Amino acid sequence: MPRAGDGRTSELVAALSCDASSPFTVRHFHPLPDLSAPGFSIDVQLLPADGPFPATERGFDVDQTNRSVVVGESVVVKWLTPPAPLPQPTPDVFAHLTSVGFTATATPYAAVSRRGDDGELLLALVTAYLPDARDGWEWCVDEAVSGGTEFAADLGVLAADLHAAMATPSATFPDPVRQTPAVPKTGTTAWSVRAGEALEEALALTDGEDGDWLAAHADALRAELAPLAWADATPLIRIHGDLHVGQTLRWRDGYAVIDFDGNPTVTGADPFQPAARDLAQLITSLEHVGQVAVKRRDAHPLVISAWAVAAREALETAYLARLAEHGHASLLDRSLLRPFEIEQECRELIYAARHLPRWRYAPMGVLRSWYR
Repeated sequence: MPRAGDGRTSELVAALSCDASSPFTVRHFHPLPDLSAPGFSIDVQLLPADGPFPATERGFDVDQTNRSVVVGESVVVKWLTPPAPLPQPTPDVFAHLTSVGFTATATPYAAVSRRGDDGELLLALVTAYLPDARDGWEWCVDEAVSGGTEFAADLGVLAADLHAAMATPSATFPDPVRQTPAVPKTGTTAWSVRAGEALEEALALTDGEDGDWLAAHADALRAELAPLAWADATPLIRIHGDLHVGQTLRWRDGYAVIDFDGNPTVTGADPFQPAARDLAQLITSLEHVGQVAVKRRDAHPLVISAWAVAAREALETAYLARLAEHGHASLLDRSLLRPFEIEQECRELIYAARHLPRWRYAPMGVLRSWYR
């Protein structure tokens, strides 16, 4: 697997920029930047000579499931570790958003895949580098500590613009808005089954004092999920699937949403989902920001609680207003927000148990704040 500084990522970018022959399958979305521009010093004449290429390479100093390398301070190559079998959601989402003119993201350049023993494997995603970018686990925590909530309206607009774009037809998604299947006579839906399984898994994986608390409140949590069993007549679109503040960058020119890979704790879900699922996850991530501020920045819990309420309200209000501006107010079924919020907290506990045990304090802190 390529690493920052070994030249292999620069070599890939150079090959993509001049359409050099390679063993890879490349799906292009936007032209790559000029490699001869200042600060981007790959010499394409070096192809096909052996590297290393002279462009600067560096990694990101953050926890990532995959490995990202910045090349020439202009391009980011995200290497999937391990490579993922196609189809994957991101290439199609990139193609769709490009065709409908959505620009509030890191400009997508290419998706790179190769033939494996079991079919085509997605190796890398190539996007623009956003100067001065910080993700929400940095900038939003600063906002929580300072008490600022003005940003929340911007995030609401960003989410609404994304959903309106997803609801716009394109060659990739010619039928982007679908209707909820009829509720079966069993009185359950795929959403209620999925949420119930998430709760049961969270109960099984959460031990100690947190596990005891969760078990004591299991019936209350199940009651909150009940509306999913009779949800009906809700429009469905391709959603982000893992929309939280960590996927929203604040950079030199504003805000951008990134990483369309889907929820890492969910497999096999229909890619068409209610917009409320994305909005619920984004809203609950504000609550997680508050928990981070309390634990890591010594913020006062009561002050943060008030901040979270104000930020949530501002985000949702701006989201609804912006959807209405786009003529898509019907995309949001508000009755689904609370059940999806509960499911998301269960998924945060699952993620903590499987991948990042130290994270458990955040969803448990949110749940305890909801059931005082």
